[in-house]
Amino acid sequence: MTEDQIKSVVFRLLKTVAPDTDPTQLKPGDNIRQSLSIDSFDYLQFIVGLDKELGIQTPEEDYGKIGTLKELVEYVSSRRPLAK
Repeated sequence: MTEDQIKSVVFRLLKTVAPDTDPTQLKPGDNIRQSLSIDSFDYLQFIVGLDKELGIQTPEEDYGKIGTLKELVEYVSSRRPLAK
C-alpha cells in the first residue's frame, strides 16, 4: 500500500465516525481527535475499523503512538509495507 492509499482509507473511515468533518484537511502534525472533535469511543471505533480494513492489529498500548495523521500513517506503514 502506498502512503496515499493509507491516507485514503484513513480519511474514509474518519468520515464515518465524524461525518460533519473534512478529514482531508488534516495536516500531518494535527492531532486527529482534537482537530475533528472525536471522542474516545468514536476513535476506538475508527481504530477497530482501520484494523479490520487493513488487516492489522493495533494493541491498546499503541493508541498513544498514533495521535497525528503522520504518526498514524507511519504506524500503519510499519505493519503494511508501502508499495514500491
